[in-house]
This record gives sequence, structure tokens and C-alpha cells, in this order.
Amino acid sequence: MQVSVETTQGLERKLSISVPAETVDVEVKNRLRQIAKTQKINGFRPGKVPPSVIQKRYGKSVRQEVAGELMQRHFVEAIVAEKLNPAGRPAFVAKSNEEGKELEFEATFEIYPEVALSGLDKIKVEKPQVEVTDEDLDEMFVTLQNQHKTWKENKRKTKKGDKLNIDFNGRVDGEEFEGGKAEGFELELGSNRMIPGFEKAITGMKVGEEQTITVTFPEDYHAENLKGKEAEFDIKVNKTEGPVLPKVDDEFAKLFGVEEGGVEALREEVRKNMERELTQAVKAKVKEQILDGLVENNEVEIPKALIDQEVDVLRQQAMQRFGGQIDPKNMPQLPAEMFTEQAKRRVAVGLLLGEVIKVNEMKVDDEKVKALIESAASAYEDPQEVVDYYMNNQEMLQQMQHVAMEEQAVELLLDQADVTEKETAFSEIMNPKA
Repeated sequence: MQVSVETTQGLERKLSISVPAETVDVEVKNRLRQIAKTQKINGFRPGKVPPSVIQKRYGKSVRQEVAGELMQRHFVEAIVAEKLNPAGRPAFVAKSNEEGKELEFEATFEIYPEVALSGLDKIKVEKPQVEVTDEDLDEMFVTLQNQHKTWKENKRKTKKGDKLNIDFNGRVDGEEFEGGKAEGFELELGSNRMIPGFEKAITGMKVGEEQTITVTFPEDYHAENLKGKEAEFDIKVNKTEGPVLPKVDDEFAKLFGVEEGGVEALREEVRKNMERELTQAVKAKVKEQILDGLVENNEVEIPKALIDQEVDVLRQQAMQRFGGQIDPKNMPQLPAEMFTEQAKRRVAVGLLLGEVIKVNEMKVDDEKVKALIESAASAYEDPQEVVDYYMNNQEMLQQMQHVAMEEQAVELLLDQADVTEKETAFSEIMNPKA
């Protein structure tokens, strides 16, 4: 086997490989000989078909099949010999594949980039100092009450939080438009379901009241013909209801599976959940800053093949999220451009973290893996059952080992980063856009 390596551009490499004619011809003849033993051809007894007939009928396809296998095999031998690390699958092109001649082919592929880490001490991290206060717990209980609220009809002026049953009819430039008319439409004030200004304009109306409001469609509205347009809506209120929150007592606690200990037991359970979620949120915020800094301080050339693979992963994930609402067969292929930038970042992060792990000769900490599994299991009714499931499922265990290794790498980077601490409210971490 003869091999030559050419750098075409960037990370792309082209291998030119030639395989001796004898190697190919012997393999083709052996393959044809096996076919002759089993093929049934009219006019000949099984196993007695002349080689010339077998060659004429199967020779071309067998040679192509053999060539494909030899190209793959010799490509692997070549990259090992040349110490190349391919990123993605190669593209093979047979330049010569004729009987009695060398098999000559080219394999074009990308390699992984060489990564040299730098600027790790320049990574800036603002680490939140935050805890769950009694006030945070009280606010969470209001949220839980709202999840189990009921509605009571009223006749007063409506306010935020009320539910209205309305008829509306919209016009733009004096003309009705598609989707601008409805009867018996239910709307909770404060839900922000409607275009900006709509809910505010009808707040304060009462049952039986009618009025015309004027609002403006946002510039980024999905309907092209309505973007930035001013619209009038005739509104009629058919019914109004106000929320009724359940009393926080033992019966309320039972709604959340707390059969003993009443409200105090529920508060303890809710606080534990809040603290667990807060720990994860703080960890995620710190990790995001670490990874941002790692990427900003380390420029790395990214193989297109890896970006394409990551785009496919992100596209599949998006399709699965929509899967429950739309039949996948009826879904158009989501364009790659939707995911390209995210894919580039994810690949860059993977390459850089991989280098951190390699340079520091890091190994998975089994205790960290165990702690991660136990933390995930603590949210379930029977934590030990979940722990056993992870420990006895090789795929799930490997996923958690990957998470643990990534966390170890982030922790190592955090030790070298420029870290400042900041007193932060629970709501700022858990509801940053609120």
C-alpha cells in the first residue's frame, strides 16, 4: 500500500492511496468463487456454472463491493500509520478500479484541530451568594396556591389576575383581518397572551360593558401584513371571574402528597426542593460564565463535519419537542441555519473541555458520579429505586459519568478563574427575566 497526504485547506486532508492489483484481484476471484458455489443459473447444475458466466454476470458489482471494503480498510491503516485523527466520515473517490491494475483512490476528510489552552486566569466569574429565605418560601406558597385556584363569578371592575369571557372584532385600516374576531374567548388578565396593550386596555371593564380599544401590532409580529399596524378592536365583556386561592392548611398539604405533618412538613419539603433547584441554578450560572470565558480566550478552528453532526443533533431535539403537537411526517425539515451558531459553540466547548481533561490527565470521580445520581434521585418518591436504575443501566451510568467529568473540568477551571462573589436574591437567580 502506498500513501500520500495532502493538506487541501484548513483542517481538510486528502489521502491518495494505492492498493496492489494482486490484493484486489485475489479478493475478487475468491468472492466470485463463493458465488459460483451457491448461485442457480438456468442451464447449469448448482456449483457447475463456468467462471466466465459468473464473471460476466457478477464481476462488476463484486469488484465495486470489494473496492469499497478495501478502501475503508486501507484508509484506517493509513490514518493510523500517518497519525491522523479524522473528524467525521471520509469521502472516497475511486480513481482506478480495473482488473490487473492497482486500486487507486482518494479519501478526503477533516482532522481534529490542535488545541492549545490559554488565558484560563483571565476567565471572569461572578459567583452568586444566595439562600432561600422565609420570604422566598412564602412567595412559593402563593405560586402553589395559584396552581390550585378556583374561579368565582363577579360583577366588579376587572383587575390583573381576573378571567374574562369576551367577544372581540378587530380592524386594520377599517378592514377586518384573519384571526381578528372571536366569540366567547377566555382571557386571564396578566397572562400576556395578546398583543401588547390589549389586556391593559380592557382591564377595569365590567360584565356587559362594551368599548373600542386601539392597539399596535409589534414590528416582529408573525403575520407580515400586520407588522407595526395600528388596529381597532370592538370589545364586549360577557362574564368576569376572580381567582379564589385555597386555604393553606392540612388539606392543602395533602394536595402535594404530604399526608402527615401538615403545613410545616410541606414547608420543609418545599424548602428542600427550592434549595436543590437553587444549587443547580447557581452551578449552571457559574458554568455558563466559565464556558463563555473559555471560548472567548481560546480561538479554535472547528471542523465543519463536527458542526454538521451537532446541527443534526439539535435539529432532532427540536423535532422531538414539537413531536407531541405535530405529526413528524407533516413537519418540514428545519433549516440548518437555525442551529449553526449554537452547534459551533457546543463543538468549541467540547474541544476545549476535552483538552482541559487531557492536559490535566483527569479521571472520573466515582464519588461525584454517585452524588450526582443521588441528587437526581432525591426528587423522586423512591430515591433508591432511581439510584439502582442508574447503577444497573450502563448507558445511563455512562451519561452521568460524562456529566461528572464535565463538572470536574469546570471546577478545575473555576479554581484558576478570576472569581468575585455577589449577594443575590433568590428571584434573580430563579426568575432572571421576571
